[in-house]
Amino acid sequence: MNTKEILFRKTSAIPSTNFGVFSLYKYPAKFIPQVPAFVIENYAKKGMKVFDPFAGSAAVGYTARVYGLNYELWDLNPLLEHLHALCEIQPKPLDKSLTHKIKAHPQEFLPSWKNLSYWHPEEFMVLLSKAWSFYHYSADEYTKRFLLVPLLKLTKYFSYADEKLHKLYRSKHAKEKIKRLLKEDYQGQFWCMLERELQKTLQKLSEYQSLKPQKVNSTVKSGVDVMEENLKEYANILITSPPYLQAQEYIRSTKLELFWLGYTEDFIQSLSKKEIPYRDVPAIEVLSETYYAYRKAIEEKHLLKLYDNYFFAVLSTLERLSQKVSDYMFVFVGPAKIRGQEIPIHEVICQHLTAKGEWVHERTYADRIVSRVMFRAKENPATGLEDQRMEREYLVVLRRKQKL
Repeated sequence: MNTKEILFRKTSAIPSTNFGVFSLYKYPAKFIPQVPAFVIENYAKKGMKVFDPFAGSAAVGYTARVYGLNYELWDLNPLLEHLHALCEIQPKPLDKSLTHKIKAHPQEFLPSWKNLSYWHPEEFMVLLSKAWSFYHYSADEYTKRFLLVPLLKLTKYFSYADEKLHKLYRSKHAKEKIKRLLKEDYQGQFWCMLERELQKTLQKLSEYQSLKPQKVNSTVKSGVDVMEENLKEYANILITSPPYLQAQEYIRSTKLELFWLGYTEDFIQSLSKKEIPYRDVPAIEVLSETYYAYRKAIEEKHLLKLYDNYFFAVLSTLERLSQKVSDYMFVFVGPAKIRGQEIPIHEVICQHLTAKGEWVHERTYADRIVSRVMFRAKENPATGLEDQRMEREYLVVLRRKQKL
């Protein structure tokens, strides 16, 4: 396989991975903006359309705007549409009376969630219900978009969830934080934190605008089951990072946010049932020697099912969607482990998608992971083994052999 070492963080005009809206809110397995920027700078042409079927926090969309490209984004998680909406607003001077308006708001809003009291002490729910009621019932469209991330951050901080993790988890740190807050002036801290987060959001929006994002045509769809959805219009470039093997609880990790945004328990549960790889998937013929070589080493039936379901889902999805991709596919993924064995997912994807001769492998870029903010524990809860993080992620570059 034609592989080249690279450090994507050093390859584009975007100043840093934390610049602008790209780092406004913590999100599981987020694309660093330099990956789609590298693709667009080196492979795209003016007038092209970019497509990401696993769009997450909308990084591909944010980046496409900077380069003036049209795009289409899909994701299972409804947060996609809310986070994407931030890149469409022009920041205004901060309304100094906004916090006062929220404080004076008379209504309340509480999610219809039977586990609400498990995650929030009653004292904090009074503050959160007032703030979220203003968001849902009184804010204009600009203010709603501007308030989104500050409210999401406050909701996570003033809860038993650990705001440092990409998991919905009652950690020792979070319990101690709540105990401390209840002994202090938590109301004063709540409103001060809101003011700080509003200022930070304004700063991040202004940073993003300094990149001169352009008005382009975009389609953004959340709640999408990629196993069922088809592209209605052609795209020139597909760039995506599919779920990683043994990726767990994608929807559950943002349940707190989704409930306060007004989604119902039935709807959120319906999304969880569509997650890859924890669903039943129709079997396909996998056209990859690597897939079968690593499959032989898996003994446990439940892990074998997980392995098969993952590749059946990801490969069939990419193969189906690629039928309406005219020029390039870029798949960014890391070699996750099963029982300590590193699985070269990028090789399986490359072999399968090139086997029928419609796609040609041009190159794979191996990117060294510099920092990791994902949840880390001494022991992997799924395997009981020592938790080990991958050192590299791979960008597989596939070119259509004959353009459509």
